[in-house]
Amino acid sequence: MSGTAAIDATHDPALASWVESANTDDGDFTIQNLPFGRFRSNANEDWRIGVAIGDQVLDLRLAGLIDHADMHRLMALPPAQRRALRAALSNGLQRGSAQESAWRSALRPMRSVELGLPCPIRNYTDFYVGIHHATAVGKLFRPDNPLLPNYKWVPIGYHGRASSIIPSGQPVRRPRGQVAGDPAPRLAATQRLDHELELGFLIGAGNALGEPITIDEAEQHLFGVTLFNDWSARDVQPWEYQPLGPFLAKNFASTVSPWIVTMEALAPFRASFAHPEGDPQPLPYLDGAANRAAGALDIQLEVRLQTAAMREAGLPPTIISRSNAAEAAYWTAAQLVAHHTVNGCNLQSGDLLGSGTLSGPRPGESGSMLELSAGGKQPITLPNGEQRTFLEDGDTLILAGHCERAGARRIGFGLCSGTVLPAA
Repeated sequence: MSGTAAIDATHDPALASWVESANTDDGDFTIQNLPFGRFRSNANEDWRIGVAIGDQVLDLRLAGLIDHADMHRLMALPPAQRRALRAALSNGLQRGSAQESAWRSALRPMRSVELGLPCPIRNYTDFYVGIHHATAVGKLFRPDNPLLPNYKWVPIGYHGRASSIIPSGQPVRRPRGQVAGDPAPRLAATQRLDHELELGFLIGAGNALGEPITIDEAEQHLFGVTLFNDWSARDVQPWEYQPLGPFLAKNFASTVSPWIVTMEALAPFRASFAHPEGDPQPLPYLDGAANRAAGALDIQLEVRLQTAAMREAGLPPTIISRSNAAEAAYWTAAQLVAHHTVNGCNLQSGDLLGSGTLSGPRPGESGSMLELSAGGKQPITLPNGEQRTFLEDGDTLILAGHCERAGARRIGFGLCSGTVLPAA
């Protein structure tokens, strides 16, 4: 096993679907995408596996494509079987397909179903691959030395809390924690609640304990990508994180989008990867020809904010930042897998690897309020005149992402949203 997923007939930009809502130029769920997720009609039903197509969800079991509802089992399929399933979906959903009459009864309007976590999350590791974010945050605390000496040598990460990863749309309760004070710390609700614009990489097939995954094999162990918001309490974080790293400032909630865009769907949107000239080059276990040629993901990202006042006035969310994953990330998804397992750590189907905040290098490309407000010193002004340094109760924070490139059809990730509730 080696290399990235190849472009094939399923990526043909001329393909159209008999699900007409999938054929718009600006839609996320075109027939070239076919992302996987879980849905149910109500809370009394078991989760089912579906694929997003336009504004519909195709029930894979009713369509006769699978005979189970185990997302981990589906994600762990060998690459050849994953490609075969994608091809069957593409062929069956194409305009003129003989499957149309049979599959219409397997469709559910997306607005009529509940979308949950795209798969049960087994374990969660958050990385810190956004070099512009790391530099900007480092400058707030260490102006003369923003990046620590190991940053350009090793993908930095910490083991997070899988149990508090929540689906898009579920509200987030403002957390409490210890905050530094004079003369002593105090327990308080965070006043510096923040978001982090991230991608989530979901593991498909795992590896045996003690058997590392090589850089050339790594992408075959990745099932796909989601949007990911690692909510953060910035006033709790600096007091508690030394010397062992993030704890209560991070483990109260992380939001994941409901659809997994597969590595196969992302094949037309790859970019070459290299560390800047003059930076240390990756150690051999983090370096491979395929990773250099196409290890980066050309994903356009944005953050939207809607305050309670905006919502009451009927005003839509406003975009507060934009960035691109290929430009923001100092390490690739394959490098994260190779590094995570180089010591023999066993990844499992359904494990989630967060990218860390994907900020760009220019103004307006910051993936957190901490950066946008320069540590709370420079409020941002919203279209209705409201100002924000950090998130307030009633604010809805939304992440969005899509891929668009000449010669390929646009695909998107859907939305990753959460609304802040007052502290308990």
